Amino acid sequence: MPGSAVPGRRLLRHRGDTRVTASACGCEAPEPAAAHEEHTPWWRNRAILIPATSGLTLGLGLILEWSTPGAEIVALVLFWASLLLGASQFAPGALRNLFTRGKLGIGLLMTISATGAVILGFIEEAAALAFLYSIVEALEDLAMDKARSGLRSLLALIPSSATVLTSGGTTRTVPVERLVSGDLLRLVAGERLATDGIVRSGHSSLDVSAITGESIPVEVGPGDTVLAGSINTSGVLEIEATASGTDNSLTTVVELVEQAQSEKGDRARIADRIARPLVPGVLILAALVALIGALLGDPGLWIERALVVLVAASPCALAISVPITVVAAIGAATKFGVIVKSGATFERLGGIRHLALDKTGTLTRNTPTVARVLTADGVTDSDVLGWAAALEAHSTHPLAAAITAATPETPDAQKVTETAGQGITGLIDGARIAVGSPRWLDPGPFAEQVADLESEGMTVVIVHRDDQPAGAIGVRDELRPETAEVITALHRRRLGVTMLTGDNTRTAEALAAGAGITDVRSQLRPEDKAYAVAELRDRGAGPVAMIGDGINDAPALASADIGIAMGATGSDAAVESADVAFTGDDLRLIPRSVDHARRGRRIINQNIVLSLAIIIVLLPLAITGVLGLAAVVLVHEIAEVIVILNGLRAARTPQLDRPAEAAIETSLSDRTESTARTGS
Repeated sequence: MPGSAVPGRRLLRHRGDTRVTASACGCEAPEPAAAHEEHTPWWRNRAILIPATSGLTLGLGLILEWSTPGAEIVALVLFWASLLLGASQFAPGALRNLFTRGKLGIGLLMTISATGAVILGFIEEAAALAFLYSIVEALEDLAMDKARSGLRSLLALIPSSATVLTSGGTTRTVPVERLVSGDLLRLVAGERLATDGIVRSGHSSLDVSAITGESIPVEVGPGDTVLAGSINTSGVLEIEATASGTDNSLTTVVELVEQAQSEKGDRARIADRIARPLVPGVLILAALVALIGALLGDPGLWIERALVVLVAASPCALAISVPITVVAAIGAATKFGVIVKSGATFERLGGIRHLALDKTGTLTRNTPTVARVLTADGVTDSDVLGWAAALEAHSTHPLAAAITAATPETPDAQKVTETAGQGITGLIDGARIAVGSPRWLDPGPFAEQVADLESEGMTVVIVHRDDQPAGAIGVRDELRPETAEVITALHRRRLGVTMLTGDNTRTAEALAAGAGITDVRSQLRPEDKAYAVAELRDRGAGPVAMIGDGINDAPALASADIGIAMGATGSDAAVESADVAFTGDDLRLIPRSVDHARRGRRIINQNIVLSLAIIIVLLPLAITGVLGLAAVVLVHEIAEVIVILNGLRAARTPQLDRPAEAAIETSLSDRTESTARTGS
């Protein structure tokens, strides 16, 4: 599970959500909500109550008009009340935009239409238009709130205070805002961790289901990296904070979500581009209908039809349907551990055709382990591992940890000397032991077997006892258990796959074969990876996504059509360069996120087609008088409700492939390893 500190991140300045008011009245700019915004029940929300009251008074007026003779005056008063209540939700803003910024918004069309209907004496129809338009905007706000609920739940994972151990051994409670990197935190059973850290003492299990979706608590002990928002299920832990209380992995995730909600995708901009010329175009069309019709027939009739044209051609559904879908889909993605930085990214994610994957830390665990042990006659595996571990305990070489971890008991070593880049020597029970690479120590009778191990992608360490080969140890960074399954799933989705790595060709090809990848690019520098991504795109592979986790992946992540960082709390450079970040490190997130984005794109396309079809169908019916003002208002606004509800379907999270469904519920043993990676 990723979990390194994020010291280079921007401080999250507020914890409220970002209101995306790409509304039907003209797509206002995003405005920050108040900090710690409380959820207001709908029956206390003015934005809902006013349109609801408008609808109630309209309904009462219609009932009185139809059922009670002589109640026309009372019904008229109710219609006026409904009109004023509904129009108050969009008319002031539309007029303000017109006079202060010269902006012709959709709300202005509705205001003009309602005003014209009043002038012509259609108070009832004007009230219906105002009510339906205002209630649609209210529904849009509710939809945005629903899509943002995941963000609010993330914020709730940060406790308000933490227990800090002082140098004197006492404890004190500190507000989370005052936590700094280096503080030693005490976390008892049942408490939630306030910031990222490294366990210094104690053993326990952490519930990280709200952060990474893991259903099984993960075991942690000294040296393990832990994430803000994790719940301690048992025991007592002492954790050294590696990030401040206001700039940790969880606040970074929230910041990414806020950024995603404040941006719109390419199709949203297409919708806006359609709407912008459509508004003045509709005004011109309505003017021509009124003018030409007045010259050829009854001026009053054609002015009325011109007003109906204004309503029929209003692109309300087009303006609101795409943002609703994108925000709902991005919010849903956070529920299964995928953070999408923008709507544009989400739409491109659904269109990728090729994936380039880093090897170390992405396809592999980034934790070298002992895979094979070779021994000479009269020597056991435990002898070879024990001798090597006794010396490697004094080494800082990356392979030392793998060898010592594979040895339960380590003998004492004296006079240990390390030669950088070659190996290490020392005395164990009076015997001279040397451990090093086959290039430094003669593999002797193991030469052929060593070559075979290296061809399988292993790094081999030779062990000599009194200058004679005693054994060899093969160490390899193994593939993640789900790697082959995921590559198969990607091929099933007709996605091309390429592995990019800085590792040697022999190791890269061996691991790629085990994963089921045939296109391998090895011995690449960071800039070479970026060039490889560009070459894949230029040769016609289609939109390319790059998936990596290390600092050396940053150029490739930035140059790809979609950059995906493995672990939202991994390398700062990787996350900042990427468009998408996974909060966990399970590769099954890749096909799952692609499925989610493809489904979202389909819903977006449906909404665009439906919105344009409404306009195309209603316009001739309005011009020819087949539909009157009331009928057009009803059809048009019901269509808006339909596209909103259709857009909200994007909030459903995708189901896993059946073969993977059971496996993904199990916890991988390396989920708590650090992701401060610079390899590959």
